[in-house]
Amino acid sequence: MRFELFAEYFPALLAGIPMTLKLAGLSLFIGFFLAVVLAVLRTSGIRPLEAFVRSYVYVFRGTPLLVQIFLIYYGTGQFDFIKESFLWPVLREAYWCAIIALTLNTGAYTSEIIRGGIESVPWGQVEAAKACGMNVWLRFRRVVFPQAIRQALPGYGNEIILMVKSTSLASTVTLLEITGIARKIVSQTYAPLELFIMAGAIYLTIVFVITRAVDMLENRLSPDLMARRHVKNAAERDIASVH
Repeated sequence: MRFELFAEYFPALLAGIPMTLKLAGLSLFIGFFLAVVLAVLRTSGIRPLEAFVRSYVYVFRGTPLLVQIFLIYYGTGQFDFIKESFLWPVLREAYWCAIIALTLNTGAYTSEIIRGGIESVPWGQVEAAKACGMNVWLRFRRVVFPQAIRQALPGYGNEIILMVKSTSLASTVTLLEITGIARKIVSQTYAPLELFIMAGAIYLTIVFVITRAVDMLENRLSPDLMARRHVKNAAERDIASVH
């Protein structure tokens, strides 16, 4: 192992962090709102809409993300009506094709996470909100959605981590994020071990920060959960002290 490569090329890999975070952040931001809409349609009770959402989720969860990126980046250019439309300035750019693929993918996964959260809200609370005269939108905003988000947060935290790692696939369509830069340097140095160890260390650091942030947000939104953890830890310490 050539340790001198770590000092030489680590700053170059750090330069890929902004692109990685932009890909993940923008995709998650747009994908979250898409997922909320899909989850609401999925639980609306309107069968055609539910069937559409089920089909959408099945397609994007059932096919590899890499295939989805290739289809959007390489496939859309095969249609003349797309190349002649207002969409082409966007679809001809690798960056926006990656954003679209990542957004559609995370929208499918996140919609199922949010749907589970919505369905976990006790029906009695919804009925009580109806009895108070709340309309559908008010019930969703004040009663259903806040509780659904609290229930969905652990699963959504995993989705955030998966999306950060999934941005590495954007390197296959020429984007120079962390993995793209690592692959470029590997082609010059023939040192894949050293470069991908550094890339992996950067991803681990990003994931650690995200994990801590999600834990803090979960504790803030669910103070009762944090209290139970403190009680459990105190009980474990008491048992340990007795032994």
